[in-house]
Amino acid sequence: MGKYDKWLLIATVLLVSFGALMIYSTTSVITPRLAHKGVTDFFYFKRHIFTIIIGFSFMFIAYSMRPSFIRKMTIPLLIFSFFLLVLVFIPHIGVSAGGAKRWIRIWPSTFQPSELVKLSMVIFLARYMSMPGYRTDSFVSFIKPIIFLIPFQIAILMQPDFGAAMSLAFLTVAMLFLSGIRMRYLVSLLVSAVPIVYLLMMEPYRFRRIISFLDPWKDPQGNGFQLVQSFIALGSGGITGVGLGSSKQKLSYLPESHTDFIFSIIGEEFGFIGLLVIMTLFLLLFIKGIAIAHKAKDEFVYYLTIGLSLMIALQALINFSVATGLLPTKGLPLPFISYGGSALLVNMAAIGMLLNISRGDWITIPSCSKEKMKRRRAKRILYDKKI
Repeated sequence: MGKYDKWLLIATVLLVSFGALMIYSTTSVITPRLAHKGVTDFFYFKRHIFTIIIGFSFMFIAYSMRPSFIRKMTIPLLIFSFFLLVLVFIPHIGVSAGGAKRWIRIWPSTFQPSELVKLSMVIFLARYMSMPGYRTDSFVSFIKPIIFLIPFQIAILMQPDFGAAMSLAFLTVAMLFLSGIRMRYLVSLLVSAVPIVYLLMMEPYRFRRIISFLDPWKDPQGNGFQLVQSFIALGSGGITGVGLGSSKQKLSYLPESHTDFIFSIIGEEFGFIGLLVIMTLFLLLFIKGIAIAHKAKDEFVYYLTIGLSLMIALQALINFSVATGLLPTKGLPLPFISYGGSALLVNMAAIGMLLNISRGDWITIPSCSKEKMKRRRAKRILYDKKI
C-alpha cells in the first residue's frame, strides 16, 4: 500500500489556514451592534478554529475508512441525512435565520443538513453507478436516482434553500453525465425541469435577486447592494491588494463578508494575485482528485473519487461566480475558507476519503476489476456510436 497524496493534503492545509486568517481579518473589527451583544474581536475566530480542529478529526476518521465500509454505509447515511433535513422543521431543534430554516441546533453551534446530503448523494451515486445492473443506455437506470433525489430536493426547497437544491442537482447531473449516460436522457430531464425552475424563480424575493443580478446598478442601495459592494471590493484590490486587514468593504459595507462573499474580501486585501493563488489551489485539488480516480481499479472507488472532487470544485466555482456577478446570489460558502462549520466538516471528511483512496488501488468488490471497467466503458462508447 502506497502513501497518501501529499499535494492533496498540502493544498487542503493551505486553504484551511488561509481561511482562518481571512476569518480573523473579516471579523476582528467589531461594530457597535455586535459589541452591544458582547461579541469580541476573537469571537468568530475562536469558533472557527474549534471547527477546524473538529474538521481535521473528521478528516482522520474518513481517512481510516476503507471504501468497502463506505459503500456499506450508503443507505444508512442517506436515511440519516434525510432525517436531519426533517429535523430543521421541528420547533426548538430547527434554527431560523433570514427567513429560512436550514440549520439544526447542535451544541455548541448549529449544523446545516443539506451539506451532508451532498456527500450522501455522492456516495449513493457512486454505489449505484458501479452496480452490475447499471446501464447507460437504459432510461430506467437513469431515472431511478432522479426519483430518489426528489424527496431530498423537496425538503431542501421547503427550508427554503434554492442554492443548495441547485448545487445538488448540478452534482447529480454531472456524475450521471460522466458515467456515460445517454445525452437525450439528460436533455429531457433539463427540459422537463424548466417549468419547475421557472416557478421557483418567480418567487418575489428570488425574482428580485435575478433582476439585481442582471443589473445591480439599477438598485445599488437595495437588491443590488451586495453585488455592487462585492464589485467595489474586487475593484479596490487591483493586482496586489490593499493589504491584509486593510479592507474597507468588511466594515459593514459588504454583507456576509466572512461567509458567502469572503472571496471578494480576499480580492480586496490580496488583489488578483491572491485570488489567482486561491483558484490555483482549488484547481490543484480537482486535478489531483481526477488523477486519483483514474488510478482506481474499482468502479465504486472511481465514481466516489470523481464525485467528491466535483462536490468541492462545483461549490468553489459557484462561489467564485456569485462574487464576480456571473451567477445570482446563492448563499453558498467557499469551501475550506468561509466561516461556517457544516460545509467545512463535510469537505474535510471528503478530503479524508480522497487521501485514503490515494494510498493505493483499492478493490472493494472482487468482480469489478479494471479490465471490467474498461470493457463496460468500451461498450458504452460503441453503443453511442451506433445510436
